[in-house]
Amino acid sequence: MSQSMPFPQTPLNDLKVLELGQLIAGPYCGQVLADFGAEVIKIEPPGKGDAMRQWGEADSSGEPVWWNVIGRNKQSLTLDLRQPRGQAILRELAAQADILIENFRPGTMERWGLGYDTLSRDNPGLIMVRVTGFGQDGPYSSRAGFASVCEAMGGLRYISGYPDRPPVRVGISLGDTLAGLHGAMGALVALHQRERTGQGQIVDSAIFESVLAMMESLIPEYERTGKVRERSGSFLPKIAPSNAYPAGDGRDVIIGANQDSVFRRLCTVMGQPTLADHPDYATHRARGENQLAIDDQVAAWTRQHDAQDIVDWLAEAGVPAGLVYRASDMLDDPHFKARESIVAVPDRHGKPLPMQNVFPRLAQTPGQIRHVGPALGEHTDDILKHWLGFDDTQLIELRDSAVI
Repeated sequence: MSQSMPFPQTPLNDLKVLELGQLIAGPYCGQVLADFGAEVIKIEPPGKGDAMRQWGEADSSGEPVWWNVIGRNKQSLTLDLRQPRGQAILRELAAQADILIENFRPGTMERWGLGYDTLSRDNPGLIMVRVTGFGQDGPYSSRAGFASVCEAMGGLRYISGYPDRPPVRVGISLGDTLAGLHGAMGALVALHQRERTGQGQIVDSAIFESVLAMMESLIPEYERTGKVRERSGSFLPKIAPSNAYPAGDGRDVIIGANQDSVFRRLCTVMGQPTLADHPDYATHRARGENQLAIDDQVAAWTRQHDAQDIVDWLAEAGVPAGLVYRASDMLDDPHFKARESIVAVPDRHGKPLPMQNVFPRLAQTPGQIRHVGPALGEHTDDILKHWLGFDDTQLIELRDSAVI
């Protein structure tokens, strides 16, 4: 794990972004843009801030650590958008921004006088990223849409888990993150279009559609064959061998050897080279039809050996294989260390805090982690002074009125 190092240039450092989002979906969009250098102003309610400041496990001092990741590289400005003066300030800020991110229910921004039609009158180039559960229109648009519900509607929940048990969720809020990532991608596409036309636009990123986009061929398969993709546990139907296999030391090894040439290499390592020529296993389709049998063959071999030995042998032979990692494994792994996949960033108290690096990697202008999530309202005065020219008297008045 390395210390984060500064880079001479980041690709988005000429962009001004206002983030009005909360929880995960909108803020992850802001995190992606901030990681690549955009000036992201996180606008939070005075006094309480984003609920993400309280989510996740707390460290020994009682301070939750998740905020340090999703709030990293951002500046925090407190502003009460329910007050007319707060709304007026937001309009002034938006007049100078390139991108505005929000993930309120559809209609909320319009009720505050902050809809796109209003904001774009003063800033025709503004791009508004709107992240919601169900999108900006349609019969479900006004519903509250957390990731768990939208993952189910988008198809992910039904196929997750084992066929003899109820559907399970992935252990993270995957739908939120996907919607945030799609929002960031949409913003960059809209920026490219703005270079041609000078006009901004709305980016509508719905959580359920962001999940649906990842569902591979689930829809056309059903339409053409009538087959519903069902839960299959730790493997994909008709893809074999590709599963989690038990090792002799109690650990599991993930092996993916479903391609013909790779399966032949696996058989050689297993000491059963002729197995690759058996008519039940010689082709991809044959192995798919005999999936349980081939999994039993592989598991019978893995049970005789320690997990790390299996991974080492298969890596040498060119067979994809790996262990099931927990956080401690990631921190110890030499590959993670060599690629600086995890970096130590000083928290607000100066103590190193490990977290995932910025991905993807750009060869010439990579992103960087400049600092962890800011304290609530840490940059309010500086932003209002530098962006809008407010003086100390105005700031005192706004603070006394609980606008900031």
